[in-house]
Amino acid sequence: MQQVEPDKEFLIKLAHTKMPFGKYKDRFLIDLPEHYVVWYHSKGFPKGKLGEMLDTIYTVKLNGLEDLIRNIKKQYPKPR
Repeated sequence: MQQVEPDKEFLIKLAHTKMPFGKYKDRFLIDLPEHYVVWYHSKGFPKGKLGEMLDTIYTVKLNGLEDLIRNIKKQYPKPR
């Protein structure tokens, strides 16, 4: 079985990305309420990079790995 390596740059960017619109505008994606992410999952995530990031946040929250993303945010500076 082939092991999948996470994309380090994607995870760093994910840790520093804020919601660009809506009720939770300017809140870090990792800090979005779980019910909101679950609702978005059932509704369908937006297309593009934001949708990919929200889908990853959904998986992170589903597996209780929020601290992993928060630790990445602390350890690595915001990418340009």
